Amino acid sequence: MNTKGKVTGIIANLVVAEVDGPVSQNEICFVTQGETRLMAEVIKITGKRAFVQVFESTRGLKTGDPVEFEGHLLEVTLGPGILSSIYDGLQNNLKTMDGVFLKRGDYTAPLDESKEWNFTPLALVGDRVKAGSWLGEVVENSLPHKIMVPFKFKGDFTIKSIVPAGAYTINNVIAVVSDGNADHEITMVQKWPVKLPVTCYRNKPRPFRIMETGVRIFDTFNPMAEGGTGFIPGPFGSGKTVLQHALAKQADADIIIMAACGERANEVVEIFVEFPELNDPRTGRKLMERTIIVCNTSNMPVAAREASVYTAMTLGEYYRAMGLKVLLLADSTSRWAQALREMSNRLEELPGADAFPMDLSAIISNFYSRAGYVELDNGNSGSVTFIGTVSPAGGNLKEPVTESTKKVARCFYALAQSRADSKRYPAVDPVDSYSKYLEYPEIQDYLNQTVEENWPLRVAESKNIILKGREAAEQINILGDDGVPVEYHDRFWKSELIDFAILQQDAFDKIDASTPIERQKYMLGLALDICRRQPQFDNYEKCAAYYKNLINVLKQLNYSEFRSEKFREYETVIAQQQAQN
Repeated sequence: MNTKGKVTGIIANLVVAEVDGPVSQNEICFVTQGETRLMAEVIKITGKRAFVQVFESTRGLKTGDPVEFEGHLLEVTLGPGILSSIYDGLQNNLKTMDGVFLKRGDYTAPLDESKEWNFTPLALVGDRVKAGSWLGEVVENSLPHKIMVPFKFKGDFTIKSIVPAGAYTINNVIAVVSDGNADHEITMVQKWPVKLPVTCYRNKPRPFRIMETGVRIFDTFNPMAEGGTGFIPGPFGSGKTVLQHALAKQADADIIIMAACGERANEVVEIFVEFPELNDPRTGRKLMERTIIVCNTSNMPVAAREASVYTAMTLGEYYRAMGLKVLLLADSTSRWAQALREMSNRLEELPGADAFPMDLSAIISNFYSRAGYVELDNGNSGSVTFIGTVSPAGGNLKEPVTESTKKVARCFYALAQSRADSKRYPAVDPVDSYSKYLEYPEIQDYLNQTVEENWPLRVAESKNIILKGREAAEQINILGDDGVPVEYHDRFWKSELIDFAILQQDAFDKIDASTPIERQKYMLGLALDICRRQPQFDNYEKCAAYYKNLINVLKQLNYSEFRSEKFREYETVIAQQQAQN
């Protein structure tokens, strides 16, 4: 019998209930107000008092209202039909709701229970299976969707029966397995708690290959590993959301999950309107067909905002267990941390820096650790690559959320307001940003074999040119153009050439929007070849004129189809300009 209780106190969305039996941390309960049942989560237990965070408005609640505890954690429903869906943090399907707003106390079904799916069995009667084993598959938006033994099953099982190929709904029994003591029926759908990681895999090795994104500042300078973690901090208006959209469209991933946590309503509407219209360069179909959106706007209750990132990560782990590559983009983890701060403050816990929870670093670390590349028990592999954005107040990269995230994320893509103001997009600062994956011997070997021998050394050389150019620019600004040797101008313009030819990229140009790794290798080699030369100049005007001409030609190269006739014309122009000096 489920534990029951009654409301004894209300503080905004925090409700205190006196219980008559055992309850557990993070257990789900329902607070009843008349005909309305409001979902809530236990966040603290003190004696017979349970502090529950309601996922909706508590307006109208009063002391004495009944509370019923469900005996399980917040769960998501996993099965065919998730792709192309738009959910909130509680996995309410926002496409099927009535009206513009989901009514208080109403919850929609996450999956279509009436739709039939063409099931193909992959396992045989008598096979030994366990949690996460593949029993069969259906086709979901042109992608194979594996039907698995539920993640909650423990131990080994024997398949007693499995249905033949045919059309079935998600609630039809497709297999019966036995653990020796009892038989268990399996359907196409299962549930899993969002705050517990899915661990149905054999091994979780270190990332050993990069995930190509088509964005040069990522792939060339600071590569993201498949199954890796990274974050993009930056002030408002510096291009975080646009950069994530570019990654979603171009990255080498099978599944895209967009988690909008506490975003402004206009940004969420932008996602809803733009994503269904985007064409997928990988398949030629609509990008939305392999995308899942999980969103909670900033005006939603604090607990719902916190739940959205966990829901998105669990969906990613589900598709990873199918042997697929998942890219999870969260925008923004700062608002997730702010939701944690609000909950901590209402519980009157001891505050940490800037009133964030004392264990903020541990919470962020545990969440980021759920991403990764895994080897499945059947010999296949899958991955969840996670990139979150951080919106530090005033662009302060020393605030607690940025500092805590920096400790666990392996890639740091710092957006600079100065670059955004000067329209140098993507506005990722090439000096402050880094990828720790470049230090991994596995990644270095992968780059040397697949891109070019000594590729990491070329990248380091390019970064050094950028750094020297920035130092020279500071001296020129202080002392004036005539106050420094011409060599300082030469260093500055070489860094500008790398900046314009490699770092800057037009996300709205048909060709320049996505750059394959082969083209990145060629362009970096060409830029470095120019920078290694030591032309002699009488004055800084001639130096500037020389590099400005080359920069203009290199920019035109980026807009030309690789190795096309126009491309070769620009190559000839570059060779002629170099020959003159």
